[in-house]
Amino acid sequence: MTQHDERIVRRKLSDEVFDRLRGLIASGEFGPGDLMPSERDLMERFGVGRPAIREAMQALHNMGLIVVSHGERARVSELTARTMFKQIDVVARMLVSTTPETLDQLKDTRRFYERGLVRLAAERATDADLDELEEIINRQESHFGDQRLFIADDIAFHRKIAAISGNPMLEAMSESMLNWLFEYHTEMLIWTGKERITLSEHRAILDCLRQRDMEAAEKAMIVHIDRSGTLYSYPPQGRR
Repeated sequence: MTQHDERIVRRKLSDEVFDRLRGLIASGEFGPGDLMPSERDLMERFGVGRPAIREAMQALHNMGLIVVSHGERARVSELTARTMFKQIDVVARMLVSTTPETLDQLKDTRRFYERGLVRLAAERATDADLDELEEIINRQESHFGDQRLFIADDIAFHRKIAAISGNPMLEAMSESMLNWLFEYHTEMLIWTGKERITLSEHRAILDCLRQRDMEAAEKAMIVHIDRSGTLYSYPPQGRR
């Protein structure tokens, strides 16, 4: 019989501190918005040195569990759907930028996802929601030629449609997917001369939403997603 290796592996002190602190946050002893204890207090509480505390705190910060500001004590984060997606952000951006099949899968996922979101929006949007979408389109038009602001408005338009669902998870997912796509292909979007087409397509989607026509809204969104999807290819222009 083959014996299993049951040796006990010594863990770093910072890993132990990390587990303790994460447990205290999970239990609610340190709640959202609360200041974390000072480094000295944590050193005394756990009987470890400053390096172990700092490593553990940095790990908590990297996970989004605490916010560390220069010169201030760390504070426990408000955990949201956006926090969750932020944790996979770095890996997602790397996959999209280096793996052709991931880019294609992301585009397919977005197409499927946006079709459902716009149908929900046609059903649930209030007049205030529709007015906000129109304001976003008008703002985007005013930012014509400003790459950063034009793209930010594009993301805001689709994020608002997702937000109309009333589901924060859907809203956070929409924002993340668009950020992954747009950051990778930013240099392609403004120089394609398609900005006015984007604005026209956004207005067509909004018109369908105002009519509460789910089928027409879905078709308008498909036209928009399929057309804009051709802007994203691997590798991006200028990076060959």
